[in-house]
Amino acid sequence: MAWGGPAGGMGGGSAVGQSAAAGLPFAGVPAELAGRDAEPEHPEPEVHFVQRETGQSTLTLRHFLAPHRLGLLGAFGLVVLETITLQAGPLLTQIGIDHGVSEQDAGVLVTVTGLYLAAILISVLAGTARIRFTGRLGERLMYQLRLRVFSHLQRLSLDFYTDEKAGRLMSRMTSDVESLSQLFQEGLVNLAVQALTLIVVTAILFTLNAELALITLVVVVPVMLALTLWFRSASDRGYTMVRDRIADVLADLQESLSGIRVLVAHNRRRHNVDSHGNIVGEYRDANLYTARVGAIYGPATETVGVLAQAMILAIGGAFVLDDQLTVGELPAFVLYVTAFFAPIQQLVQLYNTYQQGQAAVTKLRDLLDTEPGVLEATDAVDLPPLEGAVELRDVRFSYVAGQPVLDGIDLRIEPGETVSFVGTTGAGKSTVAKLVTRLYDVDSGAVLLDGHDVRDVTIASLRRQIGVVPQEPFLFNGSIRDNIAFARPDASDDEEVWATCRTVGIDDLVERLPAGLDTPV
Repeated sequence: MAWGGPAGGMGGGSAVGQSAAAGLPFAGVPAELAGRDAEPEHPEPEVHFVQRETGQSTLTLRHFLAPHRLGLLGAFGLVVLETITLQAGPLLTQIGIDHGVSEQDAGVLVTVTGLYLAAILISVLAGTARIRFTGRLGERLMYQLRLRVFSHLQRLSLDFYTDEKAGRLMSRMTSDVESLSQLFQEGLVNLAVQALTLIVVTAILFTLNAELALITLVVVVPVMLALTLWFRSASDRGYTMVRDRIADVLADLQESLSGIRVLVAHNRRRHNVDSHGNIVGEYRDANLYTARVGAIYGPATETVGVLAQAMILAIGGAFVLDDQLTVGELPAFVLYVTAFFAPIQQLVQLYNTYQQGQAAVTKLRDLLDTEPGVLEATDAVDLPPLEGAVELRDVRFSYVAGQPVLDGIDLRIEPGETVSFVGTTGAGKSTVAKLVTRLYDVDSGAVLLDGHDVRDVTIASLRRQIGVVPQEPFLFNGSIRDNIAFARPDASDDEEVWATCRTVGIDDLVERLPAGLDTPV
């Protein structure tokens, strides 16, 4: 059973089809394609696709990472080891000055030096193990996310794609997923490293001299807190704008490339360049806004850090003169104050990564929470072999609410009948075919095949028995054979494929191609 438009032949608009129709010789496969090496072998991924998605939680960072909590706990253990060994240096410096240099004890200096080198080695090994582990985990998570998003896009109904720009969907799979990749592979674990560093350094400062540490925190923390709160609010707005604008850029690019023949034919290229320039300009402005926010926050925190060090040298020097602080403890304290500001500045950069990732999560969550317009019933049964009777009972349908395309249509087509629908554009001719194949569901009424309501049968069994020839054929990357057997990739028998070629009248064309059915498209 087949529904078709007036376009006949395999890719009637292609250069090959036009050359054949004009009696011209086939131009041949381009040299760069004819000499191409074979594609690398990849194992088949284990993917199970179902029409109705069940058991999937809303996409959040917590739910997404939950299955890997044990691995993340191990990574956090490496973070703890790496942080402790990294922060051992100033403390060992203080011991070396007070008990080695001041007391002229060479043994202490040798021991401290050995411990210093050991701490560096352990830190390097722990950091290497942590980076390798989180890198593999991040790639595994991205693989799962890309498959989940792509599967959901396959599951969504046709009405979703008529309302959404393809470029925006591309940005979900490209820039948004890449932002999450950076967050998983660099952001979250580094966030733990810097946060733990801040805690460890604060504890050591109070151990060295509680009074001096308290003065430092009382003077510095309120200023840093005010700057950070402002930065958080401003960057939230900035990175949301960046995600929206890059989606606009990709959407406009995709639309322009898809409609390039129309653009050229109507001499709209200059106008499109101007239009795209405006869209790219809005994306540039969004990035400049986030850059200005960072340019204010970064130098401001550095200034606060330098002033804090100067304050520590002045007050700490007085404490040394009053014997409240040793000579070795003062440089150790200054080094730890420097180490106190370093993670704060790193946290700012990581917060940028976090904000980009969080904005991407929001966009992807909105996509994954979109329900298909055509849902398979939970109790759907397989459609038995069809005789071919088609019936529409009092069918009403509209693409836009309040604007009916079909209004109370009753129709019956007996098996073996050939029926043509004639009417003006928008009269609903193609809509009938879309309802029979259940690309859309009726607003009211019913569509029946051999007496079976299409809403009560599985979508796979329905589509397996109905062929659709669109007015604008689409050729996928691959061979002629791949495209002909697109709906039945298991049709390996050449006779089946050739029989199809003869049925649609392209057997002569295919025979003239250099590689026949294996000619690449």
